[in-house]
Amino acid sequence: MAFADNLKQLPRVSHLAAIQLLDRDGIVAATIENKPGQAGSLSIYNHLGQIYGAITAEAAKKGLELYAEHTDDARQNPGKHPNIDRLLELVADGKQLLRVKHVFATGID
Repeated sequence: MAFADNLKQLPRVSHLAAIQLLDRDGIVAATIENKPGQAGSLSIYNHLGQIYGAITAEAAKKGLELYAEHTDDARQNPGKHPNIDRLLELVADGKQLLRVKHVFATGID
């Protein structure tokens, strides 16, 4: 299934402003915001966090499937898709994990 089709199957993320990915020491390793260009990644990482409890190697494999055609592009163009690159690194390492911290949208600007 294509990336766009996969996104339609995932839970909505309108209640989220962002997701922070925390390393084992609780340090923010990355932030994925709910904005154009990152909303798809936000949906995927949110889903993986809900299903697996953290972004583990197993979760990363599923995430790479969800990114579909973009995964091949990321493999051919390292650095072009940092959120996919992160999953590729987790799969290759097999031991690391990232905890997911939700940053909720308040509706107040």
